[in-house]
Amino acid sequence: MTQRIRFRFCCLIRGLAFPRLLLFGVSCPSVVCCLLLPDLEGSAHLLLLSRNKSKHELGYCETEAKLALSLDFWTLSSENLLAVLPVDPVKENYVRKVKNCIFSIAVPTPLKSRVRLVAVSKEVLEDILDLDLSVSETDDFIQLVSGEKIVSGSIPLAHRYGGHQFGIWAGQLGDGRAHLLGTYMNRQGEKWELQLKGSGKTPYSRNGDGRAVLRSSVREFLCSEAMHSLRIPTSRVASLVVSDNEVWRDQFYNGNIVKERGAIVLRVAKSWFRIGSLEILAHYGELDLLRTLLDFIIREHFPSVEVAEPNRYVDFFSVVVSETAQLIALWMSVGFAHGVCNTDNFSLLSITIDYGPFGFMEAYNPDFVPNTSDDEGRYKIGNQANIGIFNLNKLLQALNPILDPRQRQLAAQILEGYPVLYYTRFRELFKAKLGLLGETKGDDDLIAFLLHLMEKTAADFTMTFRQLSEITQSQLQELNIPQQFWALNMISKHKLFSAWVSQYLLRLKSNMNDSDSERRKRMTSPSSPACSSASFPEAFCS
Repeated sequence: MTQRIRFRFCCLIRGLAFPRLLLFGVSCPSVVCCLLLPDLEGSAHLLLLSRNKSKHELGYCETEAKLALSLDFWTLSSENLLAVLPVDPVKENYVRKVKNCIFSIAVPTPLKSRVRLVAVSKEVLEDILDLDLSVSETDDFIQLVSGEKIVSGSIPLAHRYGGHQFGIWAGQLGDGRAHLLGTYMNRQGEKWELQLKGSGKTPYSRNGDGRAVLRSSVREFLCSEAMHSLRIPTSRVASLVVSDNEVWRDQFYNGNIVKERGAIVLRVAKSWFRIGSLEILAHYGELDLLRTLLDFIIREHFPSVEVAEPNRYVDFFSVVVSETAQLIALWMSVGFAHGVCNTDNFSLLSITIDYGPFGFMEAYNPDFVPNTSDDEGRYKIGNQANIGIFNLNKLLQALNPILDPRQRQLAAQILEGYPVLYYTRFRELFKAKLGLLGETKGDDDLIAFLLHLMEKTAADFTMTFRQLSEITQSQLQELNIPQQFWALNMISKHKLFSAWVSQYLLRLKSNMNDSDSERRKRMTSPSSPACSSASFPEAFCS
């Protein structure tokens, strides 16, 4: 496991096709009323409408009619978690060491000053939570997303976990400013866990105040929705509220503490379990609880793994290794640097969670570090794939106590395959960004050659690929780079640019049944990794 991953690359997102995102105050017309029935599951049920039909099978009006117009019969459920996973017997909300449980019951602390809803994702409300946009204008909704009101079926929980932070075991961490409100099952039969972030202290707050500031909350809202639109697995954000509560932060870690405004986001994910969720149980020898949690996670979220299979934990690990490699390759393909890739921030479902000091690169620099507190550059963008190996190794160490010797050997072999999985997905993504079809021996060299030129010229990564998707082969062949292709112009100043162009054009000739116009059309399609359109269809309503 000492193999290093040396591909150096990243990019800047200049324009993102966000989902329908609304900035308040915005008013959109509501639709026809519907009848709701409560159920034991966290859900909103409608009379006479089958919940098994997809949106594509329903007409527009019928789909819209399925959206709840109030929170009166809209419920959450904590039952699926609490029926299996033990809760801290101490009910008082004070900072302490917690053992032999997965959750502590902790109620959000409402913001004291006036609360205002400043943003909501219409897509999350409608497509995930089955709520009509008009619900966001109600007092009930404001109270829910600000932690002032607990809806039917909800038992707020704070999750206990540990983690390795900057390579060092940090002990107990946990949800220090987040409250899991419960699970919602929507009309597609999908289960989503709702969590408030910035909603007050919990037993895991350590020295923190349990709050989030507007600055970081806006960033998480925008980036999680942007990543979703980029087709990268991620948590989502439904809403953002702000207050005049005074929250004090050392924004630049220079000892200068300033007053900021408090904010709370309501975010959703299929699960918030992370590598640290398992690490803390293994660290304290709570092996029966480790098995219980793993079996629950497998049963709920890993349908390809048979929970009765003796090798289920090895199979589970294999899936996590593969999907982690996939996720980090996707991050790199859009130049996303997470910034804090600690094991407590790495999802077991391989989705992007816990947006802290992240960043998208501008000028090409594999040493780009978005986190000002990362003095050694541990989480620089060019090291993320290696950090994936480190974190997966910590996951394996957490699993080892419940694996037999043969299973440990199998799991270790699976982890050794991570670099191949990562490189394979990386190659696929960057070949698509170059408009390449099929396989040839020199594809890796062609990609690495371009990235080398981009590094030497500090070229804009996103716009380099975008402009390659727009320029014609004849313009490249003549080395006639029009001024509007400014990123390519920058690279063309390098003495080896013509050599790369020759290799690239020769490779394009091997694309079977392809033309230059088809290549450009393919590379500029919304599904292409080369595409970073600046258009915002249905993005903002104002």
